[in-house]
Amino acid sequence: MYTDLTGRQLEEYRSSQVDPPDFDEFWGRTLSEARELPVKVELSDVDSPLRALTVQDVRFNGFGGERIAGWLRRPVGARGPLPTVVQYIGYGGGRGLATESLFWAACGFAHLQMDTRGQGGAWSVGATPDRSQSGPRFPGMMTAGIEDREQYYYRRLITDAVRLLDAAGEIDGIDPARIACYGSSQGGGLALAASSLSDVPKAALCCVPFLCDFPRAIGITDENPYREISKFLAVQRELAPIALSTLSYFDGVNFARRARARAWFTAALMDPICPPSTVFGAYQAYAGPKEITVWEYNGHEGGASLDEARFAVALHELFGE
Repeated sequence: MYTDLTGRQLEEYRSSQVDPPDFDEFWGRTLSEARELPVKVELSDVDSPLRALTVQDVRFNGFGGERIAGWLRRPVGARGPLPTVVQYIGYGGGRGLATESLFWAACGFAHLQMDTRGQGGAWSVGATPDRSQSGPRFPGMMTAGIEDREQYYYRRLITDAVRLLDAAGEIDGIDPARIACYGSSQGGGLALAASSLSDVPKAALCCVPFLCDFPRAIGITDENPYREISKFLAVQRELAPIALSTLSYFDGVNFARRARARAWFTAALMDPICPPSTVFGAYQAYAGPKEITVWEYNGHEGGASLDEARFAVALHELFGE
C-alpha cells in the first residue's frame, strides 16, 4: 500500500529541515582536517575466475587516517582513462565479494566501490572496522555518537565517501573529469552528500536515498533504520533537541541545497523505509540540474536493475561514450 504522500501533495511537499548557520564551516573544517593526511591509495590485484573484468583491492585514508577498503573493477583491455562510477553501499552492508556487483564494469565503466566502516554484517560482507564508536546508542549505527556532531558516526562515513573521490583522482586509468556517484538507500544518501561536498563528481545517482529529511522521516515511519532514532529518544528523552541538531548537519536536504552535479533521483510510493516525501524533501531542495523517477507500485527496492540500466544509458550520453 502507499506509505506516504502521493500525487500533487508529494510534488508540493517541502522539508522543514533547518539549515545550520555553521553547516559549511563544520564540513569545511572536517574535510580540511581529513586532508591533512595524504589519501595514500594502494591497489592490489585480486585473483578471481572473472575473465572479462579485472578486480583490485583498494585501500585509502578516510576519516582520521583510518584505512578504508574498497574494490576497483575494470573491463579487461580497456583503453585510455575510463569514465567511473563510485558506488556507496546500503545500510548494514559492506563492499561484498570481489566477484559481486559486476554491472558497471560490464557496461564499460571503471567501478570504484567503497566499503562501509563498521557495517557489513547484515547482508553483504564488509572489511573495514569503525574504531571510534563510543557512548550510549540503540543497536545499529543511527544513534552512534548522536549527542555530539563531532562524534556522530556519519561524520566519519561521509568523510570516507568524500576521500574516496579524492582517491579516484590518483588512480591511473580513471578519468577525473568523468566521475559519477551512485548508491541506493544509505548509498544514495552518501552519493548525495559526497557530490555536494566535492567538485569531483559530474553526476549523482540517488536511488530511494536514506539520510534525508530527518524531522519528517523519524515521525512517519516505524521501520528501521529511522526507527533506531525514535526508539533511542523514547529512552533518552532529554537528548531529543541535541540529537535533532546533530542530524541537521548530516541531512540530505541540507546537502542538496549546496549541490551542483547533474542528479537523478528515484522514489517509491510503497517504500516504508525511505518514505517518498523524505526523498522529495531532498529532491525539491536540490540546487543543481535534476530529475526524479517515481515507482508507483514498488517498495524500498525502487526500480532495482531497471534503474541501473537507465542510469548507464544516461551516463554514457553524459560522458560522451
